[in-house]
Amino acid sequence: MDFEQLIDQRYSVRDFKPEHLSQAVLDKIIAAGHKAPTGCNYQPQRILVLNTDEAIAKLRQCTKCHFNAPTALLVCHNKTESWKRIYDGALSSPVDATIVTTYTMLAAQNEGVGSCWVMHFDPAAMREQFNIPEQIEPVALLVLGFPSDKAKPIDMHFAFRPVEETVLYETF
Repeated sequence: MDFEQLIDQRYSVRDFKPEHLSQAVLDKIIAAGHKAPTGCNYQPQRILVLNTDEAIAKLRQCTKCHFNAPTALLVCHNKTESWKRIYDGALSSPVDATIVTTYTMLAAQNEGVGSCWVMHFDPAAMREQFNIPEQIEPVALLVLGFPSDKAKPIDMHFAFRPVEETVLYETF
């Protein structure tokens, strides 16, 4: 698919068909995330693939924003494997994980798979349900599946602020 067409057609899907994604489709989506750039190429991302009824049942204990998706990716970062900015100690790994999430979201769209980026989840509940170690920090939940026949973008999807309000050149 042409990139401009892909980004124009992608929207946050909140109504999915019930079938889990095949391993072949998941492999393509994950491969895109694997190629995402990270600070100094440290690759601190950790992706937890949730693609069984049991895993999705656990996920539902952690968020109300699962939209009955049959599959999800919990994108995390390993705080101990992050590049660190010397000026203030800021870690690149949360941003790295966000870039990985973006790549997987766009790859999903390219495969005809709908997605919705979810930040509304309880990280402590995720840690408990999925035995996530302390050094691994959940960043984003990407719920995935084939859009149902009723799926459509929300009205706000097509509302954009003028580019002049969001892009500045050289000074604020």
